Amino acid sequence: MIPDIIVYHNPDCGTSRNVVGFIRAAGIEPHIVEYLKTPPTRALLIALIERAGMRPRDLLREKGTPYAELGLDDPSLDDTALIDAMMAHSILINRPLVVAPLGVKLCRPSETVLPLIPRA
Repeated sequence: MIPDIIVYHNPDCGTSRNVVGFIRAAGIEPHIVEYLKTPPTRALLIALIERAGMRPRDLLREKGTPYAELGLDDPSLDDTALIDAMMAHSILINRPLVVAPLGVKLCRPSETVLPLIPRA
């Protein structure tokens, strides 16, 4: 049985493209979610963060986003405020986020996806 792997992907991101390439090289066609076009719901985003063992701040992307303009570097902002920002601006969600039977992980650098890919 081929495992179901989901990649929250931005095709303009080299790291994200590399992760998809690693998965395909293992003979698995991942389900691609272009999260900028189809952002996760708030409940799903929270669940993904929790399953990855992260905090919302760990998933925030700074480069090429409104991170600085929104003042998201303020350490007093709580998780709810950070989730609110990601819901309002999906570009703030770092990528690629991979969901696999072996776990959920933000795969930066690309090679961090390897432990999530089942060995045949």
